[in-house]
Amino acid sequence: MTSASLNPTLAAVTERVTERSRRARQAYLDMIRRAAENRPTRRDLGCANFAHAFAACSTHDKERLVAGEAPNLGIVTAYNDMLSAHQPYERFPEIIRRTAHAAGATAQVAGGVPAMCDGVTQGRAGMEMSLFSRDVIALSTAVALSHESFDAAVYLGVCDKIVPGLVIGAARFGHLPAVFLPAGPMTSGLSNDEKAKTRQRYAVGEATRAELLASEMKSYHGPGTCTFYGTANSNQMLMEIMGLHLPGASFVNPNTPLRDALTEAGVRRALAITALGNEYVPAGEILAEKNFINAVAGLHATGGSTNHALHLVAMARAAGILLTLEDVADLSGVVPLLARVYPNGLADVNHFHAAGGMQYVIRELLGGGLLHEEVRTIAGDGMSRYTQEPKLGPDGEIRWVESAGESLHKDILRPVSAPFQPTGGLQLLKGNLGTSVIKVSAVKPDRHVVEAPARVFHSQEALAAAFKAGELERDVICVVRFQGPRANGMPELHSLTPPLSVLQDKGFRVALVTDGRMSGASGKVPAAIHLTPEAVDGGPIAKIRDGDLIRLDADAGTLEVFAEGFDSREPATADLSGNEFGVGRELFAPFRAAVGPADQGASLFSFAAG
Repeated sequence: MTSASLNPTLAAVTERVTERSRRARQAYLDMIRRAAENRPTRRDLGCANFAHAFAACSTHDKERLVAGEAPNLGIVTAYNDMLSAHQPYERFPEIIRRTAHAAGATAQVAGGVPAMCDGVTQGRAGMEMSLFSRDVIALSTAVALSHESFDAAVYLGVCDKIVPGLVIGAARFGHLPAVFLPAGPMTSGLSNDEKAKTRQRYAVGEATRAELLASEMKSYHGPGTCTFYGTANSNQMLMEIMGLHLPGASFVNPNTPLRDALTEAGVRRALAITALGNEYVPAGEILAEKNFINAVAGLHATGGSTNHALHLVAMARAAGILLTLEDVADLSGVVPLLARVYPNGLADVNHFHAAGGMQYVIRELLGGGLLHEEVRTIAGDGMSRYTQEPKLGPDGEIRWVESAGESLHKDILRPVSAPFQPTGGLQLLKGNLGTSVIKVSAVKPDRHVVEAPARVFHSQEALAAAFKAGELERDVICVVRFQGPRANGMPELHSLTPPLSVLQDKGFRVALVTDGRMSGASGKVPAAIHLTPEAVDGGPIAKIRDGDLIRLDADAGTLEVFAEGFDSREPATADLSGNEFGVGRELFAPFRAAVGPADQGASLFSFAAG
C-alpha cells in the first residue's frame, strides 16, 4: 500500500526531535559503529575465555562456534512461572535452540532479567521497587550481553517494566540485531467490565472477599498477558509499531501452533540480519527518531498506558534521542483515537486482535499520514510490511498476507475518517502546580474539567481510610503526594481507582492529582499523574492545603491551584522513613537518591544529555 503525505504536525515534531537530538544521536551512532568494528569475534577470544563461554555446549555446537562462520544468538529472558505473561517462555529457549540448529547456527541463554508483577504488588510495599526494576532489567541485560559472544540477541519479555528495560539494554548494545519475541495474551475470561464492577461493589461493602477473589481468578485464569489494554499490552503494540516484532506477532495466544511458528520465524529472522550475512540490521538503527515518533502515534491511536509517558522518554534517551513530553502532547493533538479496548471500552485485546488489531491500526495511520513509512524494521525496510498478517499454511510455514482493509467491529476499531475521538489518549497538563500527564481516552468528556476543593493525603492508605469513613462524599480533588520517584520509587496507585470510581458514580466531581503513577488499567476517573517537580523536591504540590481550590482542565491542558499566598507558602515535609526498609527497599536507597525526574523518564541513567 502507499501512505498519504505526512501530517504537517507529525513532520514538524519529527524534525524538531531530530534537530534537538543531533549531537546525542550522532554520539550514540558512533558508539555502536565502533562496537561493531572493534568487538572481538569469538575466534579472537583468549582460549580460556572461549572455553568458559562454550563449555556446556554440545560437541557439534562447539565445532560451529570454533569455525565462527555461523551466528550465535544470545537469549535474554524474563522467564518465571509466577507471572502468567512470562510462564510461556519456559518453552522458548528449546524452540530457539532447535530452530537455530536447523539453520546451521547456535543459541545460548545469555542471562535472565527480573520480572515482577504489578498486579501482585499493587497497593503493597513491593510496588515501590516496580519502576526501579526497569533500570535493573537494563543493567541485567548488559550483564547478559557483556560476554561479547553473540551476533544477535532475542529478547523474551512482555510486561510493564520488562520490555522498556530490555529495550534500554538492547539500545546500549545497539550494534547487535535485536528481535523481541512476544508470548501473547491469555484467552478471554470474565470480562474486564464485570471484574471492575465487582471491585467497586467490594469497595462499598456490597461484595464479599470470596466473591471478589472468584471474580479476579476468572479474569486472570491462565498463561499469557492480562487481557486489558494496560502497560503490558501497550508494550506489545509498541514493539510491533516500532518494528522490533515480526508483523502480526503481538497478540497471538500462547502455546498455539501460530504462536510457535512466529517464534521460529523470529529466530530465523534474527539469524538473517546479523553482520555475518547480507542484511545486517543493528538494533540501534531501528531505535531511530522516526520509529519513536511512530511509537507515540501508536500509543495515542490505541489509548495506551500512561506509564509510557515515562518509558518512551527513557527508552529514546538510551538511543541518543531527546524525546519530550511536549512532543508526546503535540502528537496527541493530531493523532485520533482509533481503538476502544478496556479500560477505554468493553473489548479486551483478543477482541481487538480479532477486529483487525495492529494491522488495521497501522494501515489507517499510514493512510492518514500519521506514521512514517520510511523506517527500518526487523522484517525489512518500510512500515507498510506491518499491514500484513501471518497465516499458518498446511505445511506449518507462515505466510504474510494483506489484512482486511475494514474494521471487523466498529465498536472496537474505527478508521481515521471516523475515530472515537479526534485527539489521542494522553494529554499534557501545565500550570502553577508543574507538569503532569492525564489519560483522557477513558474519561467521559463531561469529566474532562473538574474544579473542586483539595483533600491532601501523604499515602494511598490514608485516602482509603478517609473513603471508608465517608469523608469524601462531595466534590473533591484528592491530592496524594510524596509518591514520586525520589520519595518512594513512584508506585502505581491503582488501588485508588475503585473508591474514586464509586464517588464519581454517585455524581460527585472527583479527580486525582499525584506525583505518583496510575496503572495502565486506570482510566475513567480524571487523574493528573507524574506531577513534576515532585513533593520531596519541594514542588508546588507540597504547598497544597486541604480546601484549596484546584482546577484540572484536560481540554485546555492546564492544572492550577487557586489559593491566597500560595507561592509564598513553605512546602510541607513528610516522614519517609517507612519507605526505606522492608521487602528489600533498603537495597534501593541509591536508586531513590540518583533517579531523575518523571518528565525525563524517571531513570537512573543520564543518556543523551546533549
